[in-house]
Amino acid sequence: MAELRIARDGGVARLTLDRPPLNVLTPALIEAIGAAFRELSADPALRVVVLAGSGHAFSAGVDVAAMRDLDVVGARALIERLRTTIRALEDVPVPTIARLHGHVLGGALELVLACDLRIAAASCRLGMPEITVGIPSVIQAALMPGLIGWGRTSELLLGGRPVDAPEAERWGLVSRAVEEAALDQAVEDWVGRLLALPPDALRLQKALLTRWRRVDLDTAVALSTDVFARAYSTGEPRRAMQAFFDRRVDARRPEA
Repeated sequence: MAELRIARDGGVARLTLDRPPLNVLTPALIEAIGAAFRELSADPALRVVVLAGSGHAFSAGVDVAAMRDLDVVGARALIERLRTTIRALEDVPVPTIARLHGHVLGGALELVLACDLRIAAASCRLGMPEITVGIPSVIQAALMPGLIGWGRTSELLLGGRPVDAPEAERWGLVSRAVEEAALDQAVEDWVGRLLALPPDALRLQKALLTRWRRVDLDTAVALSTDVFARAYSTGEPRRAMQAFFDRRVDARRPEA
């Protein structure tokens, strides 16, 4: 699809929304994003996914023109489509990074809340303005109390006003807020760090993070102990721990 660019570089996949000027999410684009995530998830060589937007903004959210004249059946179909796409992003088995600039509003913010890391330009504005056009914020908005607390969630969802990225970082809504000129480097620093880590362990940890969001504490702990044991079936712990000891030995050797 022309409105979604996908680039691969080794184990890194980069998805870029390309629907100028504001990358508004149409039903067709939402469907294409979900299909792309499902296809990437099937690739065993995948290591990291970066989601970004071209032009003036990451995305101004779901197309209001596509929502205005919906009936109850059409509204359910649209929101289920977005829900399915968000679930496909959540189910990507490797770390996902959202590169954010300009505006990240409504359904676009719901989408990036499914990413593991959100790196935003300081000038970025994030918000859930659905209430201003007569609809509630849904789907990933349900994660917000756990991220930023009930009070701040109420501010965003009931007030409909966006917050800037530095405030969003203080709240915990984004992982990092950086100057615009440093945004790409901040994203690449994270890509490089993730690529340097043991890939099987990252997939196991990502799977746990995804499950933890959906289960109670006792179930989460039980899942964790099982995954810890299964990590040893990959051989990675022995290799990674031996490398750790080798680095310590090298650090103690005197310079020639």
